[in-house]
Amino acid sequence: MNTKESRFSRGPRSRQTPAEAALDANALELFARIAQAGSFAQAARDLGLTRAAVSRRIASIEAAVGLSLFARSTRSLGLTEAGRRLHARARAVRDAAESARLALRHTRDQLDGTLRISASAGFGRHVLAPLLARFQMLHPAVRYELFFTDRRVDLLREGLDIAFRVTNHPPEVWVAQPVLRFAVRAYSMSSHPFPAPSALVDQPTLLLGQGEEPFVSVWQHEDGRRDEVMLQPSAWGSDLDGLIALARHGSGVVIAPDYCVATPVGLANPVVDQCNVAGPWPKLQDVLPGWRLQIGLDTVHALTLPMPAGSEAARTLVRFVRDALA
Repeated sequence: MNTKESRFSRGPRSRQTPAEAALDANALELFARIAQAGSFAQAARDLGLTRAAVSRRIASIEAAVGLSLFARSTRSLGLTEAGRRLHARARAVRDAAESARLALRHTRDQLDGTLRISASAGFGRHVLAPLLARFQMLHPAVRYELFFTDRRVDLLREGLDIAFRVTNHPPEVWVAQPVLRFAVRAYSMSSHPFPAPSALVDQPTLLLGQGEEPFVSVWQHEDGRRDEVMLQPSAWGSDLDGLIALARHGSGVVIAPDYCVATPVGLANPVVDQCNVAGPWPKLQDVLPGWRLQIGLDTVHALTLPMPAGSEAARTLVRFVRDALA
C-alpha cells in the first residue's frame, strides 16, 4: 500500500551531513512529542502517523548521531542521558512550531468539504449520528456521506476519510484512536433483575447473527465470577435494531452492546442517551447488572489515513467524538 508519510518521516532535500539531516526541525519536534507522550504509540496517534513511521524515524535519528536517545523496556519508555540533554532544545523547537500552527489556525477559514464516513451500524445510528448533529452546528460548512455497515472496509480503496470500527486490534497501516469502551449485556422489559446468567435458559433470547442452533455463552461479572449458559435463541438475524424493537415490545431478552440500548459506562455526553430513550419507545432494563457477555471485543476505534493524506476536518471530528465520549 502506497500511503504517504508525513513531514516527520521525510528527510531534508538539501545537502547535509547525516547527523545534520537527522536533527532537523521536524526530527526535533518529533523527538519532543515522543518524550512528552511517553510512548511511540501515543505520539503516533497525536501526530496522525502510524507507529511504524515514528519508530523508523527515531531509529534513523539514533543511527545518524550514533547515540541512543530512548531507554526502552516492555513497560516504559524513558530518556537516556543523551536524550535528556537533547530534550530541552527539542522542546523549544516543538513549542515554536506549535505557536506558528496556532497563529495560522486563527487566520484559517472554518472547516469545510465533504467527509466520507463509515461506521458499524449500531455505533453509527445510536452514537455517531447524534454527535454529528452537534458537530455540524459547530462546523456548518462540513458535509457528510455516511455508510453505516458492519462489513470490513478499506479506507484507501473506498475513498473514506474515517471509519469507526468495533475492533480490539486495529490495522497498523491506519492511524487508530480508541473512542469508546463498551460491554455486551442482557436487556428486557422486565423490572426485576435476574439472579445470574443461568436464568436466561428459561427466557426467550434475541441474538444478533446467531443461527437457530443453541450455543454456549460465557458471561463474566465485574467481581470476577464467570458463568456459562447454553442459549437457544427464539429470534435472530442481522438487524440489531429490529431485535431491540422486539425486546421493547416484550418478546424476550436481547443481547446487545450497551451503547445501542442505554448510556455506556463513563459516557460524558447526554445527547446519546437522549437519542436512545426519546420518543415513544419504552426503556429496556439491564436484567443482569454487573454481568457482560465475553465476545473478545470491547472497543470502538476511529481509523483515519496517516498525514498528510488525512484531512483536518477528519482529524477534528475524531477529536470531537473522542472527547465527547471520554
